[in-house]
Amino acid sequence: MAAATVVTIFHRTRDRAAFLDWADEIVRAAKKFSGFRDAQTVAPESVDLDWATAVRFDDETALHAWLDSAAKREVFADGATRGFLGANADLILVPGCLPPGTAVFSHAVAPGREQHFEDVQSRLAAQIAAFSGAEGVALLGPRDDGRWFAVLRFRTDRQLADWLGSRERSEALPELRSELTEDFKVVVSSTPFGSILRFANGKAQVTPRWKTGMLILLVLYPTVMTLSRFLNPVLIDHGAPLWLSTWLSEIVSVGLLTGVLMPFATRRFRHWLDPVDGSGLKVTAIGIAIVVVAYAATLTLFASVRWLQFWDYPR
Repeated sequence: MAAATVVTIFHRTRDRAAFLDWADEIVRAAKKFSGFRDAQTVAPESVDLDWATAVRFDDETALHAWLDSAAKREVFADGATRGFLGANADLILVPGCLPPGTAVFSHAVAPGREQHFEDVQSRLAAQIAAFSGAEGVALLGPRDDGRWFAVLRFRTDRQLADWLGSRERSEALPELRSELTEDFKVVVSSTPFGSILRFANGKAQVTPRWKTGMLILLVLYPTVMTLSRFLNPVLIDHGAPLWLSTWLSEIVSVGLLTGVLMPFATRRFRHWLDPVDGSGLKVTAIGIAIVVVAYAATLTLFASVRWLQFWDYPR
């Protein structure tokens, strides 16, 4: 799923036709926004597959302009009055960054095998539902390019990994592959702490832990040093004892790391962190060199600039 996509999962209702008519209003409203690419609505008869809409834009900025708009709020408020309610928060799908517990698979279905493919996906969804943390499967397609997308949702990445590595899934894959013209592909996913999850030949591959550790250290050190210099003194001046100010500072640092800094660093080092694209010796060596140089730069900065030295700067 290239570009930026929002997938909204809905509770099933008794009036499928009315839901589809209302979903057309979402598409008409979204089309008026710059960067709109396409949209899909699915309301399968199978109870094992979710009802959903998917709206694609050229980039994340264009997508959020739609998500934050009064037009979207109005059409969804109208849907709520008709009984069309979202089952969970919107899923924002952008390259390299998927919501936790989410996997997106792309399929090139053989001509004439579409119904068989849907049946296989429905049976897979029923098997997925038996696993802990399973929240649903949405099957989107076909798009103009003929590709179908399956969006799997679990409560956590760990529970998703349990399904991906399960015997049940391995046994079901041959039947799925028989409906395709080529093996399925996966949208790359990254975790809040820098690991990238990929699937090759049906098997999960993840960033080596030592690479993730190097990136965390690169981001963590200047974060802790900066907060110790600027935030801790403010907390202490307001009466917080050292043990409490340190604890509060760590809360801020963890929030910054998971919400802002690590996702930013992961995007910049995506190629190096990728367990497939970044597995080669040359890419690995170049990435290590860049990280080590960055280490040296931050160490030099905090060692030489007294204004940044929390342990020595006069208050």
